[in-house]
Parts: sequence; C-alpha cells; structure tokens
Amino acid sequence: MLEFQVKQKDTGPTTFNLALHALRIVFMGTPDFAVASLDALVKAGFNIAGVVTAPDRPAGRGMKLTESAVKKYAQEHNLRILQPEKLKSPEFIEELKSLQADLQVVVAFRMLPEVVWNMPRLGTINLHGSLLPQYRGAAPINWAVINGEKETGVTTFKLKQEIDTGNILLQEKISIGDDETAGELHDRMKLIGAELIVKTVRGLVDGTLGEIPQSTISSGSLKPAPKIFTETCEIDFTKTTEEVHNLIRGLSPFPGAFTKLNGKMFKIYRSVKETAPITFSPGIHETDGKTFLKFACSDGFILAKEVQLEGKKKMQITDFLRGYHFT
Repeated sequence: MLEFQVKQKDTGPTTFNLALHALRIVFMGTPDFAVASLDALVKAGFNIAGVVTAPDRPAGRGMKLTESAVKKYAQEHNLRILQPEKLKSPEFIEELKSLQADLQVVVAFRMLPEVVWNMPRLGTINLHGSLLPQYRGAAPINWAVINGEKETGVTTFKLKQEIDTGNILLQEKISIGDDETAGELHDRMKLIGAELIVKTVRGLVDGTLGEIPQSTISSGSLKPAPKIFTETCEIDFTKTTEEVHNLIRGLSPFPGAFTKLNGKMFKIYRSVKETAPITFSPGIHETDGKTFLKFACSDGFILAKEVQLEGKKKMQITDFLRGYHFT
C-alpha cells in the first residue's frame, strides 16, 4: 500500500482564504474609474456575487444605447448584472436581497438609500477621491487641482446617511504635480484606489480594521467639492496666472475651462504660466499667428498649449494657429 505524508498548512492563511472566498460582495459602480477597483477585487480572488451599474443610455451622434464601462467588464467576466432605474423599487430591493451580500463596495455610483447601504451584515464601503473629511462631494479630483493643492489622496469609508461623512477605514496620500491635469490625476488615483479597496476588504475579512469617525480628524477649514457647472468653467482673467492655470488643468480633459475667441467658445486644456509686466487689460490676447497665443491675467500671461474652438476638434496650439485667421 502506498502511503502519503500530508504537510499541515498554517491555519491562519487557510482560515483567511476560506473567509475570502466565502465572503459575498456586491459591487456598485458605473464609469471607467470604478472598473479598476472591480478588476482588483476579481484578481484578488474575492467572490463577486453581483454587479450593480447604471442602465444603458443613448450616447453619441447616433444616440445608440451604450453600456457602462462596469457593465462591459462584468459581461466579459460572466458576473451577474443588475441595472435598476430606481434604487428604491421593490423589484430591485428583492433582487439585491437575493444576492445575499455580506459586503457592498461602491465606487463612483449614485447616492444609495438606507434600505440599500444598510442591507449587508458588514455594511457598505465607498471609495472617495480625497483625504476625507476634505473635499466631500461630487468632484473631489477637480477641486483639489483647481484649488492648487499639492497633495490629495483616496479614502475608504463606511456609508451612512449624510454623503461622504461615514467612518474612515483606510487612506492613502497622493502628490499632485504642478502641471498635472485632473484627468492625469484621475488615472493614477483609480489604480491607487483599487489597491486600497482590496486592502480594505482584506482588513474587514480578517478583523484588523478599525473605524475612525471623521469628527475626530483635525483638518482645519473644510473645503467642499460640489458638482461642476458651466459658470465654474469660464476663465476669469482678472485672477492670477497661478489661479487660471490651476482652473485649466483642474477642468481638463472634462468639462474644459473656456473663454471666448471672436465670439466663439474657446476651450483651453493645457497652459503655461508666464510672469511679465501687464500693459493691457486682463483677457486681451496676443499672438504671433504661428507659435503662441497668450492671454493677459492680473500678474502675467497664460499661454494656451492645447485648445479646442467651438465646433472643431482638440489640437495643439501650433496646429490651431496654422489654420485660424484672427479678425
């Protein structure tokens, strides 16, 4: 008879792995930013019981029904998908309950009613693009750049009724480059945030995470991050070059900071600051018609580097000047 010796495994990791695979997670998210976190959870081996995302919406010139980035990922990985129009509808609540989630993970999704976020036994966690309690609101990445911050971060926290006010679980700081755009920061942040989500869920599984009430964190005067409106995007050249430069990169690539050029909307996506004596009114532009276009501010000039005229495509300033005739 053949005999086998079985080596005993360490009970700690074995217990953790069993708990990891037994934990049922429902993921909620819609845009590309959320896909990174869902992908990180899948690759870490967590059991994704279901994915909740936005319904398909008409988009593009042909107004063709378009699926969210999260839905596309979920389809590719054969994950169960829920697309409720209303988060309080009895049909959705029953379907969500049937998934028997132990934990819900929310990244870039809608505000949840209490009946939803309070459903799992471990509650619902959210990833936010700032170092809470700073920059609560819909556009934390944009506002951190617009305000000229040198540092921001990502936070995981437990959801509760008031938006972005739940107990903090983990945070990670992220530096902001002097010329970095909100889009570039977004792309770095989604990957760092995805790693933080996995770390947070692991901590909840093994019981090593504590909760820190935001009220106990000393962070000075709180800066909000409200939704960006059209009036926010119009450039005020009476401000300093630093303020205008920060607005431009804080709204790039979307929705874009704009001014008017010969009566048409003119968006600026990248800029360079130039300190120089001002001899004419802020907002007046100067160009050689070939290599530069600059606008006067209160203490110097803003040189437009990447632009888009209303009805035209985005382009480098040299390409724009090659085909544009000033009147």
